[in-house]
Amino acid sequence: MPHLVAAPDKFRGTATAAAVAGAAARAARRCGWRVEEMPLADGGEGSMTAVRHAIGGELRERRVTGPLGYPVNARWLFLADTSGALLPRPLVAGHDPTAVVEAAEAAGRHLVPAPSGDEPLDATTAGVGQLVDAALAAGARQVLVFVGGTATTDGGRGAISALEAAEAVPRRDLRLVVATDVQTRFRTAAAVFSPQKGATPLQSAKLEQRLTRLASHYRRAYGAEVDRLSGAGAGGGLAGGLAAIGGTIVAGFPLVAGLVGLERRLAAADLAMTGEGRLDATSFAGKVVGGVCGALGGTVPVLCVAGEVTDGATHALEGRAAPVEVVSLVERVGRRRALDATTAAVEDVVVAALLRHGVGHRM
Repeated sequence: MPHLVAAPDKFRGTATAAAVAGAAARAARRCGWRVEEMPLADGGEGSMTAVRHAIGGELRERRVTGPLGYPVNARWLFLADTSGALLPRPLVAGHDPTAVVEAAEAAGRHLVPAPSGDEPLDATTAGVGQLVDAALAAGARQVLVFVGGTATTDGGRGAISALEAAEAVPRRDLRLVVATDVQTRFRTAAAVFSPQKGATPLQSAKLEQRLTRLASHYRRAYGAEVDRLSGAGAGGGLAGGLAAIGGTIVAGFPLVAGLVGLERRLAAADLAMTGEGRLDATSFAGKVVGGVCGALGGTVPVLCVAGEVTDGATHALEGRAAPVEVVSLVERVGRRRALDATTAAVEDVVVAALLRHGVGHRM
């Protein structure tokens, strides 16, 4: 019986990675294929869910300060014992508890759906610091923070202030790993990302000035040269702030891939399915789709389903070692159905693709 590994990213705004993987799994079963569901993420939203789906853990919740100051309920993942897990470096498997924190839970864009006025300037990461403090209070000795998808550009100052208020830093026995979804530098985070978070050009300039001052402050206070760190601008500079207090910055997707055992699982696959909402050239630069397409040296055939596909994505795929079939839901089923019935459309597209492979039958 042929084997499919369903390893998609989220389709932002329409379907989670887990929902898309589930749709691909239903399609596989309809066609008589074995299937393994493996929702993925690159360090942004959905990263904690991907880890929990693969290695378990206990979801916990704490009421924290949201990005605009009002309280929100945010989840984090507690792994009491990782001695049996194959954790990628710099994480260490053992009997010391590990916590997984997703910054978007406390400071995500979804918590500020329509930013206006001074909100892009005021948005804070204080709640992220409070989640890390909750993890430390529960006994965690290493904390993994996924920083992507925030509504903030505060350079991590809110998170550090919350940790200082709780007397949680400095801690020499804490291993803090900061997983990023971009490689942006600290001071340039405002120019690159704050417009996406609702900032006007004048506000972006003010935020850039703030980050410049913060970089100097982190140098004086902690001896940290955050400007020299690739990825320090991720999460609106949150990555740089956490690095200033001792965190180690790593690329998000390789870390997630290691945690979920991507290459080991793909080695048994006849076909890998991946995808995201909008496929473009950046999808192949440290993102989920590029990682799945390139896994095992690109020797596993890949079906890539996307909400829509740009010309840049087509060019980026040229010369790939393994065959990659790309399907645009917008082109295949129309924009309305692609947006309103994403998972149903994914299921139909995957069924059609599996039948084209000439194995199995529709049940």
